[in-house]
Amino acid sequence: MAHAQDQILTPTPSNTIVPEKVREGVDLEINGRAYRHTGDAQMPLLWYLRDVLRLTGTKYSGEHGEGGFDLVLVNGKLASATTVPVAELAGKSVTTVEGLVAADGKLHPVQQAFVDEDAIGCGYCTPGWLIASVDLLNRHPQPSDSDIDQLPNLCRCGCQTRVRRAIKRAANGGRA
Repeated sequence: MAHAQDQILTPTPSNTIVPEKVREGVDLEINGRAYRHTGDAQMPLLWYLRDVLRLTGTKYSGEHGEGGFDLVLVNGKLASATTVPVAELAGKSVTTVEGLVAADGKLHPVQQAFVDEDAIGCGYCTPGWLIASVDLLNRHPQPSDSDIDQLPNLCRCGCQTRVRRAIKRAANGGRA
């Protein structure tokens, strides 16, 4: 005779398991990938990129986005990641400096031009310069010195002359 403790108990599915409801949030696309931010919708995009997604190319640029270190493209237009809350990006597409590289690892023409012209000092401002340069070349395929001078970026290392050459190289299809 089998004792109760000798019986094999088979688990039975419970009808009480209910999947958790999908959290509401802000849906956006970053560098071609879909994300849903379920935290504070007023969080600046910069902190979402850096602290949540660990995309650290975009840099802090002061409380008001001065210096151009925090620039990204939102639906193809230049924007300050410091001053734009995630809530304003619902349904929009964001491109960071990490998103400029092609899927096969090939550098964007602007990135390659910066390398070719050694337009990188300490590197802190470089991501902002790259994004601003892409935006400029989208608007002005053959920018003048005046167009380049209007960019909001600062460089404390003194690379502006090399940056200008890099932008012009990119505009000329990689030729100096």
